[in-house]
Amino acid sequence: MRNDILIRQETHKDYKEIISLILRSFSEGTDYSDGTDIIALVEEIRDSEYYIPELSFVAELDGKLVGHFLFSRFPLSSTPNGVHIDDREEKNIVMLAPVAVHADHFHQGIGSAMLTQGIEKVRNAGYKGITVEGDYHFYNRIGFKTSSKFNIYPTSGIPMKEPRCMMCQETYEGALKNIKGYIVYDMYFNA
Repeated sequence: MRNDILIRQETHKDYKEIISLILRSFSEGTDYSDGTDIIALVEEIRDSEYYIPELSFVAELDGKLVGHFLFSRFPLSSTPNGVHIDDREEKNIVMLAPVAVHADHFHQGIGSAMLTQGIEKVRNAGYKGITVEGDYHFYNRIGFKTSSKFNIYPTSGIPMKEPRCMMCQETYEGALKNIKGYIVYDMYFNA
């Protein structure tokens, strides 16, 4: 694991550089996005009641921005069609999205290093669990497991290639034991 990656809270001064980083990361690193929808999602999260400024990060290497990621509050739904649970437990889960590594630094261990540090900050902030949708080959390496193992289920509205793409991680053993529900992104137009 790399120990030369510094993560810090994003600031308004970083926003222009974050946009550029996300555009290159997604247009050069994925076959499903040119990054514009991801930028729209970031802006939508920042403008929502779910935004947690202290858990929105940039990663630096030698003083240069090489990554961006954020965690936001994420209410589970009690049904697959989007009725959100309204109790204290749902406020203890965050969503990790989006995650971007600068295209000049792909496959150098930066994503793993920055997320490992970020997950520790989520744990220290007192949250019980983290949801993420993405490449299970990558996320399994940093401790995420298929969400259904925690009684948290994807809905039919999520265009996943396969169910293992929806994952969760407990911040401590047994943290998600009494929490269950469905992942529904209906609070975001750009999700």
